[in-house]
Amino acid sequence: MKRSISITAAAALAIPMLFMGVPAAVADDAASSSDYIVSTRSFPKVNTAKTDFFAEATSTDVEDDSNWGGLGSMDVPQTKSQAEKDAEKKAQEEEQTRKDAEAAAAAEAAARLEREQAEAASRSQEREPIQQQEAAPAEQQTAAAPEVPASKNGASIAAYAQKFIGAPYVAGGTTPAGWDCSGFVQYVFAQFGINLPRTSGAQAGVGVAVPSLAQAQPGDILANGMHAAIYIGNGMVINALNPAQGTQITDTSVFYGGYSIRRVL
Repeated sequence: MKRSISITAAAALAIPMLFMGVPAAVADDAASSSDYIVSTRSFPKVNTAKTDFFAEATSTDVEDDSNWGGLGSMDVPQTKSQAEKDAEKKAQEEEQTRKDAEAAAAAEAAARLEREQAEAASRSQEREPIQQQEAAPAEQQTAAAPEVPASKNGASIAAYAQKFIGAPYVAGGTTPAGWDCSGFVQYVFAQFGINLPRTSGAQAGVGVAVPSLAQAQPGDILANGMHAAIYIGNGMVINALNPAQGTQITDTSVFYGGYSIRRVL
């Protein structure tokens, strides 16, 4: 009896507790909404979403002393195209050609200047003796002349003329200080009191003609329009030749073409 009561009491206590854990809708479909049990949980509002998605892309702060492994000092080789290499080579060749041309022009100018200076020095050396001779006083020129023989014949003239071997040649000159071919002949005959024309062409017509060299005598004049000389015998003459040789004894081959033989004594 007691056991039955205990079981009845336990069942009575368990029924209310069973209904407490089941929603009202399950316990009683006809129950009103005010009988439902509502459970809520409240959390604090936290907004952590990013709205500026490009901030890091547009603004990045880097410390000045940051070490990025030396990327800033990397030596990256620059590769030139073939066209650039060809253009550079062509420019170098043109520059070298220009330098070679300038060097050649400078060398040619130096050589030309050297030739001009040498020619000027040569002309100066040739003029210097002439100027000195022209500047010599007339009394000194006369004093230097050899004594004239007392006898006045062809042999004396030939002997006197040979005293001037080595006398200088001067174009237009008429004294021992310097004379040309006809000036020499004129001077020698003047010392014997015989006046001759100034030019060789005119001297070829003075005195008496001698038919041939075989009949010529010392003291005769050999002359043509280009040259004049005094015959000294044996087919030889004495004459003023040129600035390099002066007055010398030669054979008659110094005459170009024919010549006239004239006798004035």
